Amino acid sequence: MGNPWNERFGSEQYVYGEEPNLFIKKQADRLEKGRKVVCFAEGEGRNAVYLARQGLEVTAYDYAQNGLEKTEALAHRYGVNIKTKQKDLIQDEVPVEEFDAAIMVFGHFSKQDQKTVFDKLVSAVKPGGIVMLEVYSEDQIQYGTGGPKTLDMLYDPADLLQWLKGFKIMHFFYGEQERVEGQLHTGVGHVIQAIIEK
Repeated sequence: MGNPWNERFGSEQYVYGEEPNLFIKKQADRLEKGRKVVCFAEGEGRNAVYLARQGLEVTAYDYAQNGLEKTEALAHRYGVNIKTKQKDLIQDEVPVEEFDAAIMVFGHFSKQDQKTVFDKLVSAVKPGGIVMLEVYSEDQIQYGTGGPKTLDMLYDPADLLQWLKGFKIMHFFYGEQERVEGQLHTGVGHVIQAIIEK
């Protein structure tokens, strides 16, 4: 079985655009310059490159080698350095307590794997570190403006709130947001956002 993400990112065009996700752009000032950030399921690198341009030391993980190559090309174009690593975030280990922050934007995983990936996001950051994520909620299925077409790949806010127990929640949002991100995320969608301190 091929890697569908590798095929999706195989074109010259940046399918989710080159601009950062608006949530990450708005919240990036929580991250101090020089801090180490890891981006999970980073795709073609738009968020990683934006954060590197803000003076952060960025590592990008993705399952698709084509996505990582595009991340490196985008970084080169903006004159910033990003470390890239191909990772299957369900199966592969991630470094523990190595980063000051971890972000994930629209990481699409089936329900049985969502908590596994969330736990790895948390484990990758040092105590006192920050985790930020924006994912599509189950309600997104009715919007048709991007994201997976099955409920199994979307997130239930009740699940997420359960996972956040015991952490300091700095931000939590569940509702509509306008997203114009390349061809594949365009229009009003339904998202869940969370920022926690470990």
